[in-house]
Amino acid sequence: MLITTALFGAIVVTVVGVLIMWSNPTRAVNRSVFGCSLHIALWLGLHHVAVGAREGLFWVRVICAVAAWVPLDFALVKESLARGEEGFGLKGVRLNWPLATIAGVLTIVCFTDLFIPSHSTSAQKLYGPGYYGYIGGVFVMYAYVLQDALRQIRTLTGGKRLELQVWLGGGCAMATTILALMALNAGFHAPIYVKLQPLVVLGFYAGTVLAVTTYRIFDGRQVILVVTEKALLVALTSGVAFLASELFVTLLPRPLDLLVTTASALWFAITLNGWLDRVFQFYPQATVARQAVFEAARNETRVASLEAAFLGVLKGWGQTDRAMLLHGSKDVLKGAGVELADDHTVALAMRQLRWVTPERLARERPTPERQAVAAFLREHALGVLVAAEGPSLTALVGVGTAASRRPFTYPQVTQLQELSSIVESALERAVFAAKAQHAEQLATVGLLGASLAHEIRNPLVTIKTFVQMLPQHHQDAAFRDKFFRLIGDEVGRIDRLTVQLLDLAAPRNFISEAVDLHPVMKASLDLVAAKAADKQIEFVTEFLAEPDRVFTDASAAKQVMLNLCFNAIQAVESHAGERWVKLSTRNVASGVEMAVADSGPGIAPEIRPRLFQPFQTTKSSGFGLGLAICSDILANVDATISVDPAAAGRGATFRVIFPCPASSS
Repeated sequence: MLITTALFGAIVVTVVGVLIMWSNPTRAVNRSVFGCSLHIALWLGLHHVAVGAREGLFWVRVICAVAAWVPLDFALVKESLARGEEGFGLKGVRLNWPLATIAGVLTIVCFTDLFIPSHSTSAQKLYGPGYYGYIGGVFVMYAYVLQDALRQIRTLTGGKRLELQVWLGGGCAMATTILALMALNAGFHAPIYVKLQPLVVLGFYAGTVLAVTTYRIFDGRQVILVVTEKALLVALTSGVAFLASELFVTLLPRPLDLLVTTASALWFAITLNGWLDRVFQFYPQATVARQAVFEAARNETRVASLEAAFLGVLKGWGQTDRAMLLHGSKDVLKGAGVELADDHTVALAMRQLRWVTPERLARERPTPERQAVAAFLREHALGVLVAAEGPSLTALVGVGTAASRRPFTYPQVTQLQELSSIVESALERAVFAAKAQHAEQLATVGLLGASLAHEIRNPLVTIKTFVQMLPQHHQDAAFRDKFFRLIGDEVGRIDRLTVQLLDLAAPRNFISEAVDLHPVMKASLDLVAAKAADKQIEFVTEFLAEPDRVFTDASAAKQVMLNLCFNAIQAVESHAGERWVKLSTRNVASGVEMAVADSGPGIAPEIRPRLFQPFQTTKSSGFGLGLAICSDILANVDATISVDPAAAGRGATFRVIFPCPASSS
């Protein structure tokens, strides 16, 4: 059996209709589109039968009679979109009784001589007034459907509005084209006008039906703009290729002219495509949002700051006042007062679906998981929710319904997925940096253990000795006065050491303010001096900065100083010869400089270019995170860190410059 275009179209339309029905049979519009698909497939099948039939006139009458009822199918789809179950089936037919009446009249006309006279033959085709009346009547029916759809569109919002625009626009364009082909066939009697009709159905039907019933929503205006842009691109590039071929074929040898023509056409296509993109301005807000997210990821390193920056970008991108960002490990996702466990239905469903909108969930076959996600979207007033999953962190990014009440289209969903991927990567890096910073703090605390034990033991021995002497000297007023004073001093010393140790171990969010640098540094010198003394290393201080007021976070300055000093002590302890570490300050043009120098072996040349990157170390223990963390901490408080160039016979010198507070004058 010969497979004609009409038969192929009938098969495709039937399969599409069945798939649409299977995807969500509970949705009225899916059932209406399924019925319309079967009707159009029947029309195409009759076209196929008519190709080889002897009774050609009879089949023409049948084909036209079947086609007369298609506008009613379009009207039923329209009612199902606008009214749901209230517009489906016989209820929709009653709402569109004028169409049913006209279709019935036209069906009768098709089987009379007014339509096509009985003595019409293939050699001498005749068309009666009823034929042209049929074309006019069908045109009026589609005009009625379109007019009624435009009236109903004004009352709709969200996905239903877009669906109605796409369905009626595509469907009416298809029908108008077929009617035009019928009129041309009557005037010119060319078989091509009949053969083109199934192709028109295939092209318009496939695109329109899938746009309405698939879970991916497209903006009709955007689709038209994209098609227009691509059509211009193809047409103009083809024209340039033709002109280039005509020109170069006379100037260049045959193989070379083809190469030059192809290169010219490709260059023109690339240039024209960029220009058309700027003219049509496809989703300009996406470019702005992408740049803003990259900027936030580059400038912010703390999790809380990143969250605030990303939420602001998402609200601007979605033109809404609501956005949600949940992130965390595989155990729990938190954010904005919402917490989802790893095994929560919404979390599991989002890992599978990757993205959802209310419109997508309405179109797909309902399941308990999808219903739970739909309820989550309603509860938090979200218009779209996407999942971004990295190696160690999962993020759910949601954006509220836009102020225009328009649904998020699939191109916008892909934009949000791209933004979410950047957000997830930045948050993962920030979380890792925070954990690494805390781990480095704890490692520093462990490094101090032995030295601190020695420092705490000395005042305890002194207190124990005086307590043992107290019974014999209780009546001595001078002894009692010295005892009470010494007890207070030694207990205060222990308290200061433990407070500094706990302060070093606690994770912090650094906030810059005006502080005096020297008191901050001196408050932690006991920790450094104890470690240096334990390793028999001379520790020298030289505080020359005057004034020493800087704009920074005291805890940040303290932690950086301790990390640099402990690194210097570790570098010196295994070095032969002089063993010293020097901590100094001085005023410089851009602020106050804190320098940590040592008499160690210096920094290996191969490590120096990437010294402040993670995992760069020459020590046998540790992960090489200390200097990278110092760099991140200082970046948060607008301070800088550098290392002096290598010099023979000299150890390493690190310099930190803290900015001075702005003058109040």
